[in-house]
Amino acid sequence: MAALKWIFGAVGWALYGPIGGIIGFMVGAAAENRGVKKLPGANSDVGYNGGGNSSNGGYGSGYSPQEQRNSFMISLLVLSTAVMKADGKVLRSELEYVKVFIKNNFGEDAMADALKIIQGLLKKNINVPQVCAQIKVNMVIAQRLQLYHYLAGIAKADGVFSQDEYKLLVDVASYLGINSKDAASILEMYGGSASDPYKILEIESNASDEEVKKAYRRMAVKYHPDKVETLGEDVKRAANEKFKSVQEAYEKIKQERGMN
Repeated sequence: MAALKWIFGAVGWALYGPIGGIIGFMVGAAAENRGVKKLPGANSDVGYNGGGNSSNGGYGSGYSPQEQRNSFMISLLVLSTAVMKADGKVLRSELEYVKVFIKNNFGEDAMADALKIIQGLLKKNINVPQVCAQIKVNMVIAQRLQLYHYLAGIAKADGVFSQDEYKLLVDVASYLGINSKDAASILEMYGGSASDPYKILEIESNASDEEVKKAYRRMAVKYHPDKVETLGEDVKRAANEKFKSVQEAYEKIKQERGMN
């Protein structure tokens, strides 16, 4: 019975997108006698009538942290599968990366259920533009940036971005409404020791010291872990890794320039 919420969530996702996934997840949870409340905007029977708040580009105030977390989880599973399939082969390292992430962030039971969903998705064609379009409407930018960060990590799990994976990630950024500088910054965070700190801070190498400081302050606000605290402490901790990359890039530039 423990898999019901994930199965219902996956079916809802396939039929109605991320919000359908949330509704399906809650229907499954209710069937497991978890007693979750009805999603704002959901009809009493079936379907969805638009509970999202388009004025702020994401969740309305009626969406609970758990509902946001569920949508994030389902969105991650679907897009993770698309990334793993991008180069025509699903590597063990990529699957292990996803397994470890799900286990560490959502628990052992969630990992087992998530793997069943991924195995089913691997057999299907995923309409990435459509999926991303629905995520863009129903997920705030800070959460989309964190989602994108995870996707980049999955693509780099085998040590390198393949050409197909890189192209898909660039396209996904566009579909999710993530600008090219933000996407390049996140992808650069996976460049290893050779990563360019200027690209991470979204500035040119000839930027003035003052411009470097301003860029760091801007990026520190944009990527602060508190931006995704509604997704839970585990996701917030993972977001801290992205935040640390920004800090390390700034410190590297300061050291090279002898800045105070």
